[in-house]
Amino acid sequence: MKRRAHFQRTLASQLSFEKYGRKSKRELFLDEMNMVVPWTELLSLVEPHYAKAGNGRQPVGSEIMLRTYFVQQWFNLSDPGVEEALYDSASLRRFVGVDLGVAPAPDETTICRFRHLLEKHELGEAMLDAVNHHLASKGIRIATGTIVDATIIHAPSSTKNFTGERDPEMHQTRKGKQWYFGLKAHIGVDSKEGIVHSVCTSAASVADKHMLADLLHGEERKVWGDGGYQGQREMIREAAPHAQDMTCRRTRFKNYVDEEARRRNTTKSRVRARVEHPFRVLKRIFGFEKVRYRGIKKNHNRLCACFALGNLYLHRKRLAPLGA
Repeated sequence: MKRRAHFQRTLASQLSFEKYGRKSKRELFLDEMNMVVPWTELLSLVEPHYAKAGNGRQPVGSEIMLRTYFVQQWFNLSDPGVEEALYDSASLRRFVGVDLGVAPAPDETTICRFRHLLEKHELGEAMLDAVNHHLASKGIRIATGTIVDATIIHAPSSTKNFTGERDPEMHQTRKGKQWYFGLKAHIGVDSKEGIVHSVCTSAASVADKHMLADLLHGEERKVWGDGGYQGQREMIREAAPHAQDMTCRRTRFKNYVDEEARRRNTTKSRVRARVEHPFRVLKRIFGFEKVRYRGIKKNHNRLCACFALGNLYLHRKRLAPLGA
């Protein structure tokens, strides 16, 4: 005789009756970020453009949608993926504010429309500015030094899609002996605090130096960058009149190696290395290694929002005690 497995189901199996347990890494992360995100300032950016309640279907609360959007960025989820995650994870529902006993989680169409709302009004850039103002109010201010750098974000190179072609706004570039297809995220980072204060997005084929002027805020005293920015002293002087060019120089020539220039580059790189921290958060912590959307504008909005959240993540230890 076949015997079926029997699972005992009692009230003790419900979450509110559980005696043993601990918070997962996801719950600890959400609790930490919930304390450091300036919700009031960010919601004030969204609400003027968000749908108002009328006689028809009532819109989902703007705070629920904003929290859902942040969950989407932190865990690199698609629109249907974040809807599925909300039904699957109680910790995500608690963070977002969804009570399935009262209302369903936002569906993927609602999530997609909210994302398009942010893109239409360029609220990703506004979020980055708002977060940096919030950090400044907590004593984490942008100083007079900027580090510039860029990283390649991959895009699908396959033409097996509805249009039968690759994204026309993405291009390929060569780095070393390897070819890459996608876009390039250019950032300006404060040399003291590591805050991303400027973001530019271009096709991967655009050289780093062409975005240099747009990455400076104008009050710099020093500008650091790798060898891709050398020879741009005039451009730096136009964008930041009082800035000293601290970009790395060429060290290898046909007949000799400039050891003095190499030593100086090593010294400069100790400061310049700080620009890699936001890229680590973007790609390794938030998982933004490949583009999810077609077009530069959509991905630029996502990059700005991710770097805003990344600034909060990098300084969460300093912000959490103040917000507790």
